[in-house]
Amino acid sequence: MSIVIITEGKETNGWEKALKAKRPELEVLVHPDVAAKDKVEFALTWGHPLGVFKEYPNIKCIASMGAGVDHILRDPELPASATITKLEDPNLTRDMGLFVMALVLNHMRNLTVHKLNQQQHNWSRKRYLTTEDTTIGIMGMGTLGAHAAAELTKLGFQVNGWARTEKQLEGIKVYKGDEELDSFLATSDILICLLPLTPQTENILNKQTLSKLPNNAFVINVARGKHLVDEDLVELLDSGHLAGASLDVFREEPLPKDHPFWSHPKINITPHIASITDPASAVLQILDNYDRLQRGKPLKNIVSPELGY
Repeated sequence: MSIVIITEGKETNGWEKALKAKRPELEVLVHPDVAAKDKVEFALTWGHPLGVFKEYPNIKCIASMGAGVDHILRDPELPASATITKLEDPNLTRDMGLFVMALVLNHMRNLTVHKLNQQQHNWSRKRYLTTEDTTIGIMGMGTLGAHAAAELTKLGFQVNGWARTEKQLEGIKVYKGDEELDSFLATSDILICLLPLTPQTENILNKQTLSKLPNNAFVINVARGKHLVDEDLVELLDSGHLAGASLDVFREEPLPKDHPFWSHPKINITPHIASITDPASAVLQILDNYDRLQRGKPLKNIVSPELGY
């Protein structure tokens, strides 16, 4: 059996080298240069061309190159017989936690403000926020959200979570469902979105929900750009209800040159670099599921197409 890498516009050399380094005898193919597509059962993918899996009639596993799977589930022609899996790489989780903490501390200690003042030779002081007076709310209590919550708790923050279903996490109050969303938002001085992108969570960061945040709240989105309604965020920033936002993900990437986010004084932009998969560390997880598929054993990190995660 072989592994085929299917991606559109994403570099594949890193994955090819990582797979061959751990399993030299493995046949690693890269779409579309595959002669016998009917013999391929395992695909590793990110942003595949829609409908491409019709060319692989015996595909049994479609594995995401990252933690997200919305790029797979957007395809209306996915084979019903194929199991979809995601990555849960400890390095990916660690890096996301560190990035989220950096954004939180940057906001609390006014580092962006002071950088702008430096450029203007402006010696001005601004009172910083304290951990004791700041409650952080994290939307999404999966692997990434739970880890970020635990790390922020270690720094002394009060951290609350919100999830679609009930979750039990030590030291963290987790609100659940639509019935508790407003209460969760009302406590969140800093709101962090780490939700999976599903039909239910698309556009969830909108005027209605963001208006429920306390005055001068700060918004961090490191999940997916389609969670956020761009114009609603700008309106609430301009009205003074929100203090600012740090955004790492966008509806269109790269962010168009004429997008208002670029020049907005209250928005910090990073180019989707919060947490980047390292094939060298993630490849063992891929190969483990590859072996499980060969042996007829249950796969790990299976995604529900119905739930979207």
